[in-house]
Amino acid sequence: MAQHFEIHPDNPQVRLLKQTVALLGQGKLVAVPTDSSYALVCHLDDKAAADLLRRTRGVDDKHHLTLLCRDLSELANYARVDNKQYRLLKAATPGPYTFILEASKEVPRRLSHPSRKTIGLRVPDHKTLQALLELHGGPLLATTLIPPGETEPLNDAHAIRDMFEHQIAAVLDAGACPLEPTTVIDLTEMGNGGDPVLVRQGRGDLASIGL
Repeated sequence: MAQHFEIHPDNPQVRLLKQTVALLGQGKLVAVPTDSSYALVCHLDDKAAADLLRRTRGVDDKHHLTLLCRDLSELANYARVDNKQYRLLKAATPGPYTFILEASKEVPRRLSHPSRKTIGLRVPDHKTLQALLELHGGPLLATTLIPPGETEPLNDAHAIRDMFEHQIAAVLDAGACPLEPTTVIDLTEMGNGGDPVLVRQGRGDLASIGL
């Protein structure tokens, strides 16, 4: 049965976060709060965990998974970013935006889009998740926690635990999240002189980042 970790939203307990990092290191899935909605996360370099993440979420290899990064400099290690793209990313991070970019060699090929070689990346603005990423020491592979066949993400930690108790190892309960997914923006064409493309309008406001 999945463990339920009650996390203080302003001062996340290091002991519980360390337990979570240990579970991720064992190839487990964990549900975590973000600045948009709850997400499922796993270790970036664990193929079996990534496969389980896709099965649990009910998506195939054409669905963009997302790398959750601590900051913009870490994000830039996993994507090819030019100066124009970097300025836009700087204006939008941290925040409820996911950016589709050309994956760098640091991203395992099995995780990038099979035909486009792109990856979704974001820097979340959430204390618990940022503290977890800091202790983990690198990005986490993630997907919005939307049950298979549904269109809306789950927002209650107890409901998440009940629904996925046999697929995930733990739920980090830092309270309810904004029940809205990230705004997804494809920046790949910017590298060829094109414009950003809005893929999904979510919580992130376009005007606030100059789009």
